[in-house]
Amino acid sequence: MIEAWTADEIRAAEKPLLDAGVPLMDRAARAIARAALADVARRRSGGGAPRPRFAGFLGSDGVPGPGRVRPPRRPGAVGNAAHGARAVLLVGAGNNGGDTLFAGAHLARSGMHVTAFLVAGVVHGEGLAALEAAGADVIARSELRVPVVVEHVEAADVVLDGLVGIGSRGALRPPSGGIVRALVESRSAAETAGTPWPWVVAVDVPSGIGVDDGSVPGPVLPADRTVTFGARKPGLILPPAAHLAGVVQVADVGLGTAQGPHVPGTLRLEGSDVAAVLRVPGVRDHKYTRGVVGVVAGTEKYPGAGVLVTAGAVRAGAGMVRALGPTTVTDRILTRHPEVVTAGGRVQSWVLGPGIPSDGSDAGQDRRVYGALAAVTGVLDAEVTGGVVPAVIDAGAMAMLEHRLPEIAVLTPHARELAELMRGLGHEVDRADVEAEPVRWARAAQRATGATVLLKGSVTVIVGSGATFTQADAPAWLATAGAGDVLAGLLGTLLASRADDVLADPTLTSRVAAAAVVLHGRAAALASGGGPVSATDVADAVPRVIADVLAA
Repeated sequence: MIEAWTADEIRAAEKPLLDAGVPLMDRAARAIARAALADVARRRSGGGAPRPRFAGFLGSDGVPGPGRVRPPRRPGAVGNAAHGARAVLLVGAGNNGGDTLFAGAHLARSGMHVTAFLVAGVVHGEGLAALEAAGADVIARSELRVPVVVEHVEAADVVLDGLVGIGSRGALRPPSGGIVRALVESRSAAETAGTPWPWVVAVDVPSGIGVDDGSVPGPVLPADRTVTFGARKPGLILPPAAHLAGVVQVADVGLGTAQGPHVPGTLRLEGSDVAAVLRVPGVRDHKYTRGVVGVVAGTEKYPGAGVLVTAGAVRAGAGMVRALGPTTVTDRILTRHPEVVTAGGRVQSWVLGPGIPSDGSDAGQDRRVYGALAAVTGVLDAEVTGGVVPAVIDAGAMAMLEHRLPEIAVLTPHARELAELMRGLGHEVDRADVEAEPVRWARAAQRATGATVLLKGSVTVIVGSGATFTQADAPAWLATAGAGDVLAGLLGTLLASRADDVLADPTLTSRVAAAAVVLHGRAAALASGGGPVSATDVADAVPRVIADVLAA
């Protein structure tokens, strides 16, 4: 399980260590330097083209300009492969800037040519002294010129982003914001032209992201690697900032021993966590104890949704799938999945809404959805509905909500659908707002509806009444029609298999939903093999992925 710590939690954990004189900054700086050296060495050994030399830094004869003479460097064991490489430091104020300065000193002593741009007026004094003693070049804030920074960066092998740390809030202020904006433009131009650009290592977090909520309020220089200290911060695994962090490496600086049991608010499941959610049948199980999934999905206009939902449910191991709908839908389902039952009866979970328009154009399917929602919400007597059961509520069914939902109901919108849902509840929000702050709006939807909210995206966010899960297990190829229908069916099976458990502890619902997202993403990766994938391919890969998770 990946657990993220907020900025306040990190500071609380650091305080007793700092009071005791534990050298946290030294540990952090060494971790940054080791990562940068290893990355540069790896890139150089890959046979990439040599970096151009910066004419403004060296004279025309290759000799350092006035005031730039360096003492001889003694390359370290790791530094041999990176000897002579160029590093640029973007240094802000405070401890994060200090980490960057000390890391730069290690790089300089390992044989790198280091140039530090002091973007803050006042920086960490001891770190600056160490950097200068190692022979690095230092450009003070009063001498900063954005074009010069960009030119140095473009000529570098590695850049350390140490502008701001976990205490920063909001968009980067001048001059940091202007520098980063120019660097982002330079990087984009290089990508368009197919020319090399330096490797970027973010110090603790990419400067400018929302550390606790993953928002991106202004320009951020995308990192290739983020070396974060003690624990991941929520912004490193929450969208949209998660896409800017690159490879996240947690450096152990000793925080784990500094406080008592930690109850994280932001989590990410790994394979072993998914295995713990799955209910593996035993010798005494039969089709009813394994979980019966009821499906109301698809219409005459969109029959494929019913086929894909049932595929996800069947391939995930449901004991039985009951599919209700018009014969145009059920006949197609039976053609693909003859094991599906098209008669009514008791179920342990419902999957409602995929392929059903929200305009009320299919009265029969709408009626079936309303009846199932009565069971989910407990509006009708259990003697009529068969009792309260968990449900997946997707697509058109989300427009039919009339009552507050229990947490065992999982809403599965994408950004546009969530915006529509929230506008119906009186909020002024559009798709762009949701995409800019997905965690904020998913949490708002959870509070407003009572349901567990699964906001689909390249990083999927699952919000229950307690923890927030964030999963990024799928390739970009999964953005294809019908993929969400397969996920709905898969999740319906997991909820049916754990129905008694989620009814006893509704907070378990978000964990079950996150496990379904992991399996769905891994199935897509397996089926894709690095290329395009269809929703049907994803469903077919689910059994293999479940077997792999259980065997690991």
